[in-house]
Amino acid sequence: MLNPTHDPARTSWIESANLPAVDFPLQNLPFGVFRNAENPESRIGVAIGDQILDLSATAGQDLLPPAARSICQQATLNLLMAAGPAVWSALRARLSELLGADSCPSALRGQVQRCLVPQSAATMQLPAAIGDYTDFYASIFHATNVGKLFRPDQPLLPNYKWVPIGYHGRSSSLTVSGTPVRRPAGQSKPAESNVPHFGPSRSLDYELELGAFVGPGNPQGASIPLAAAADHLFGVVLLNDWSARDLQSWEYQPLGPFLAKNFATTLSPWVVTMEALAPFRAPAFARPAGDPSPLPYLTDGSDQAHGGLALTLEVWLVTEQMRAAGATPHRLSSGNFSQMYWTLAQLLTHHASNGCNLRPGDLLGSGTVSGSAPDSRGCLLELTARGTEPLRLPNGEERRFLADGDEVILRGYAERPGARRIGLGECRGRVLPAQA
Repeated sequence: MLNPTHDPARTSWIESANLPAVDFPLQNLPFGVFRNAENPESRIGVAIGDQILDLSATAGQDLLPPAARSICQQATLNLLMAAGPAVWSALRARLSELLGADSCPSALRGQVQRCLVPQSAATMQLPAAIGDYTDFYASIFHATNVGKLFRPDQPLLPNYKWVPIGYHGRSSSLTVSGTPVRRPAGQSKPAESNVPHFGPSRSLDYELELGAFVGPGNPQGASIPLAAAADHLFGVVLLNDWSARDLQSWEYQPLGPFLAKNFATTLSPWVVTMEALAPFRAPAFARPAGDPSPLPYLTDGSDQAHGGLALTLEVWLVTEQMRAAGATPHRLSSGNFSQMYWTLAQLLTHHASNGCNLRPGDLLGSGTVSGSAPDSRGCLLELTARGTEPLRLPNGEERRFLADGDEVILRGYAERPGARRIGLGECRGRVLPAQA
């Protein structure tokens, strides 16, 4: 799974990519879609340090593999996602060569230099035209913590350990990092009331998730065996599944999430490829004794050995008061994706197991990433025990749920001895008041 593009000793001739804590070193090379003043139409780019390599311009200079040239001149990543692992790997190898200090001849650097755009001068877009979005519930710790709040005697429903639970989300309200989120309105029924009322949500929450983009996909009526699932996973982003908990608790029976979830979902702009994450693969979550083994279609030796991802995922908060005082963001939680009960490959295989056709650019949300420790809980519903145990912030403010003006920042990174640290960038969203 590892190749020269993962070599931690290699550096880039772009100096900002060599800083110790940079998210986008030579070993990462994530893909995104951007615009800038010189190019108002959306273009594909690759993040390197604090720069973007414009792949449309790079392809125009015949610097990319022939199979990738037209794909890299598109306005979205969909065709690249559809191209499959052989094209992905060849393109990554060539980009690593062009941007590597030890592999790009000085005579060629001038050509590549002309294709660079400062990230500070770019406006990021959603990376793909996302036709369908499915959100899962893959953390047993999150499911258990939430279940205890509503069903203390039976936190987990009987099917949880057998089947990956998910629901179909709303792709039209997916937004890129930095887009403000307006507080939603809907029906809720306070405990002290006999009837529901309509109005702005009073229990607005975030959910820390990882999103995975589908690659080639499958024809309708076909399935994707677990052993082949890796060939259909292109890469990952940070995902904030904004949730109105008061609306959710009133409407989710009997058919599940609806208006409490579909008003906004925020994605980070840079897609970190599964190949870039190869050094950080981990065994699938070790199920406790007594838990059932996955059914045969969800069992594969390679996935059990390498299907997990050792990614640290964090939630940070800046309130209006903190912003006015010039305070730095406060970290609310830190968890690790390796503690998810189901792997990304299992989620994808289960999704397609009934013949549902997954398409390039479809998005799979992991569900809230929570761990076993109290400070690894990935939403306020868990951290504040449904608002009964408010968080106290360093400036003295308290939060049960989000207030207007709060900005939620998701961050993620992977690091281990013998590998170069890589990051996922940021996923930001600031809460605006409800529409008047």
